[in-house]
Formats: sequence, C-alpha cells, structure tokens
Amino acid sequence: MDKSTSSNRKKSSLVKLFIVVFVLFALGTFLVNETMTYLAQTQSYHEECVADLRRLTTHLSKLIQNEGDEFINLKAWYKEHPDMVQVPVDFRSDLPVAQMAFYDYIAEKYPGKNYGTNLSFDELDLEGQRLYVNYSFDYWFTIFFDAVDDFELSYVYFIYPENEQELKMNYMFDPTMETTTTADGREILKLGDVVYEDPAIHKYMWEAWNTGVTQDGFDSLDNNFGHVYTYCVPLVINGEKVGLICSEISVEYVNSEIWSNVVKQGIVTAVVLILFTVVLYMLLSKEILERIIRVEQGINEYSEKKDPALSESIIKHAGRMDEIGVLATSFGSMITELEEHMINLQKVTAEKERIDADLSIANKIQADMLPKIFPAFPDRTDIDIYATMDPAKEVGGDFYDFFLIDDTHLALVIADVSGKGVPAALFMVIAKTLIKNRLQTGEAPAEALAHVNNQLCEGNDAELFVTVWAAVIDLKTGDALEVNAGHEYPAIRRRGGSYELVKTKHSPAVATIEGLKFRQTEFHMNPGDSLYVYTDGVTEATDTQNELFGEQRVLDALNRNPDAAPRDLLPAMKKEIDDFVGEAPQFDDITMLGFVYFGEGK
Repeated sequence: MDKSTSSNRKKSSLVKLFIVVFVLFALGTFLVNETMTYLAQTQSYHEECVADLRRLTTHLSKLIQNEGDEFINLKAWYKEHPDMVQVPVDFRSDLPVAQMAFYDYIAEKYPGKNYGTNLSFDELDLEGQRLYVNYSFDYWFTIFFDAVDDFELSYVYFIYPENEQELKMNYMFDPTMETTTTADGREILKLGDVVYEDPAIHKYMWEAWNTGVTQDGFDSLDNNFGHVYTYCVPLVINGEKVGLICSEISVEYVNSEIWSNVVKQGIVTAVVLILFTVVLYMLLSKEILERIIRVEQGINEYSEKKDPALSESIIKHAGRMDEIGVLATSFGSMITELEEHMINLQKVTAEKERIDADLSIANKIQADMLPKIFPAFPDRTDIDIYATMDPAKEVGGDFYDFFLIDDTHLALVIADVSGKGVPAALFMVIAKTLIKNRLQTGEAPAEALAHVNNQLCEGNDAELFVTVWAAVIDLKTGDALEVNAGHEYPAIRRRGGSYELVKTKHSPAVATIEGLKFRQTEFHMNPGDSLYVYTDGVTEATDTQNELFGEQRVLDALNRNPDAAPRDLLPAMKKEIDDFVGEAPQFDDITMLGFVYFGEGK
C-alpha cells in the first residue's frame, strides 16, 4: 500500500470523525432547542387554555345572570316536569320552530299580551310553560355549543346539586349528545343525568358551589373525553345560588397543539443547523484537517526511517504559527530531543534494572515480615492496635511487631536498625525473627534481648546494631514489663488525660557488645489507657530550615485529638510531620505503633 493510499485513508478517518462531531453537535443543539421549546410551549399553552376555560364560563354565567328570574323559573319547572322537557337532537334547526310555536300559542291563547312585557312565566298555563321551556332549552343548548366551538373546548354544561349530602350533581344542560327515544318514536337528547361527583376528584367544583365564589384552581381528571381540565363558576342570580357553569378541555388536544408548534419550529431549526454544519465543515476541512494530515505524514515518515533530519520538514510544512503550527514545531523539536534522550536512556536503563531488582527483592522481604492486616485481632475487644512503616528509601531498617504469646499476654516491639537500604533491611529481618522467637518462648523482655544481643553480635562484620523498645503486657491485669534498648521514649496516656513521655533509663542498643544485660522496668495500664511508640524518624524529621520535629511537637500532635483510635491517630501524626517537613526530603524511616488497652471483657 503506497503513502498516497494511506494518507487518503487517514484523511477519510478524520473526515468521518469531524462529521460525527458536527452531527452530534447539531443533534445536541436540536434536542436542547426542542426541549426548551416544548417546555415553553407547554407552560404557555396550558395557561392559555385555562384562561379560555375561565373566560368561557364567566361569559356564559353573565349571559344567564342577565336572564334573572327567567332562568330560575326554567330550572324550577325542569325539576318539577323533567319528562316534559324534550330537546331534539337537531336543536339548532328546531330553535326557530320552537320559538314560533311558543309565540303562536301566546298570540292565540293570550291575545293582546306580549310575553315578558305584560305576561310573565307564572301567568302561563302548563302548555305555555312547556312550550317556553322547550324553546329555552333549544336556545341555551345552541348557546353552549356555540361557545364550545368559539373557544375550541371539549365540553360545557350547567349542573346543580341534586342531593348535596350524597354529593350528586344533576346535569341539566349536558351536551354529551346522549339520546333517548320518546313514546312516539322521536329521538331526543337525554337530560338530567344524576352523577356522584367525588370531592377528592372534583375538589374545586364543590368548593365553588359551597362557597359561591369563583375558585382560582381547576380540576384535572379522567372521563369519557380522556384526561381533561375542568373549571367551574358558581351561577348566582339575585343572591341565590342556582348551579354551576362548568367547561372542559382535553389535555390530549392541548398536547397535540403543542407538538404541532414544536415540530414546525424543529423543522426550521434542523434546516438552519444543517446549513451551518455544512459551511463549518468546509471551512475546518481546509484550515485544519489538511494541515493536520501533513503533520501526521511527517511523523509517520519519521517513525519508519528514524531520520532526525525529518524534523525540519515537519516544521517547514506547519503553515502559519497558530495552534497547529505550534504543535508541528513542537513535534519537530521533540524529535531532536528524543534522539538525545534515547542515547542517554540506554546508558541508564541497564544500571537501573539491576538496582531495581535488588531493591524489589529486599522490599518484598521486608513487607512480608511486618504485620499489615488490621484489625490485627478481630475477635478481641480488649485491645486496639495499629502500626505503620514508611521507609526513607524503597527499603528501610525500621520494623515493628506485635503478637500474642498466649491468650493473656501481648508482645509489642518497635526497633530501628542503624544504616539504610538493603543491608539494614536484611539485618532487620534477622533481628525481628530472633526477638519474636525469644518472646514467644515466654522469656521476659530483658532476658529475650540479652539472648538476641549475643546472637546478633556473632559474625556482625558490618557492625550494625538495632535500638529496641519491647514490652509484654498482661491483658488480664494490665501489668507490663518493658525494656528500652537505646530507643525513643514511649508516650502513654491515661484514660481521660493527655499523652506524656515515659523517660525510663536506657539500656545500650542491641548488637553493640556481647554479654550485655538489659534494664527491665514495670508499668501498669488501666482500661482506657493508650500507648504510642515510634522510631527516631519521627522526632528527627527535618524541615527546609534544618529544624527537627522534636519530642514536644510529637506530644502536641498526639494531644490535638487524644481520644482518636490508633487507626486515626497514626495518619494524623504522619500528616503533622509532612506539613512540618514541607518540601524537604525524608532522610529516615518513619515507623509508629499505637495501642489502646480496654481491659478484660471490654
């Protein structure tokens, strides 16, 4: 495959990537825009629909209130003679017929009188009242349906409580267009359905009736029209509550209108984004893609030939010194520096690999020797113990140890081998092993260290030695025996008190002179007492001004939170040391052990 084909494929890959980025950008912009549009349209359109519900019901309420007593008479007559009210399905066409029939009857039955002027509803006979009521029902059904069409609503009706105690409403004007058949076979609208209206669902309906005051809220519910908003206005005539004018609008209709607007705006947005994306891609392809391809070709050629002279060619074809030009120049300079670095790296690698292998072995030996699983004794509740060791190099000469000699005696050891690195680590392994073996036989700390001292002195050509603090604690009584062989003073805290250094007289370090005897002292721990032991890497930590951390700072750090458990206390102490040292390097191992005695059965 020639370079031209490879270059074309690389360019094709970048082109695809840019197209994907542009499409994702356009899609993201489109989705965000459509979401914001939908939310804005939803809020606006729903508010507008609710406002239409209020305007319609208020409008019809005023029309009926203008009728005054006539509507009250209409309701009262309907309640007394419901079977005599017959509204044809085609009530619009029947309206002028019913009107003519009523006025012809008035002219024939009551000559010289005009209804509403010198003839009232109460003065009419039953047939006249029947004709008037049927004419009025045709009229009001027409008004209600015209209002629904004008306001693009689902439903408008007049209701009144049939039985307030049973929470039932009578649908006097109910344009659901449900029909029934008369005895003579005519199809008429079914009127006067009595329906239980649950106050939990029709909260604002009942509040409007009970208070006689128009409510701010509306009911949202499901009925035969689907999910609808229902708004009711109390109809009050001459101070008397007559009923409720209610209107409904389908939420599905509202949502369909919203989606229609969103889709229209989405089409416009999509067209604009597509045009913008095409123009942007053409500009970026010329100004960015082609230049990146040229830089890539130069780098690929260098990777094949390893010719440092190619750095000049890469810089030459970088073009103007924008971000891509700077990048190409950096690549060219990097090639030159890389050649020099590779030469130096080859010299260093062999030596480093040898040292790393030695240190890795020593580090593993040291790590495996120290207890590192905490809690150390999960089944015991009478003690809490935690320890850490941070070597100055990859391996160090410090160590700690703790172990149960039997069910009631615990041994604690912390030590610091002279010297650093691999020799100190190996000496540490031997010392730790010997001390543990002796203490596990039941020997007192002084007796155990005396035997270990003699063993370490044999063949100690490197003249290494180890400072040791060792103690054996009776977990049943709290009595303890300790030996301090040239080590740092331990800090003890009595329950409820502060940490203090226990400055007993030192014995010489272990492995200095054969035949040494070690001074052994006694101390006692009460339930709740704490112990903190450490190596000189803590007190001799040095900052950039060559000032030592010192014993007083150790006590200050311990007493900032004296009740802290060992697992919290030791990291807090390490942080205090790190903050004090700052940028200064760590010259010595930092090893710490914390112990709390709770007492038997605690």
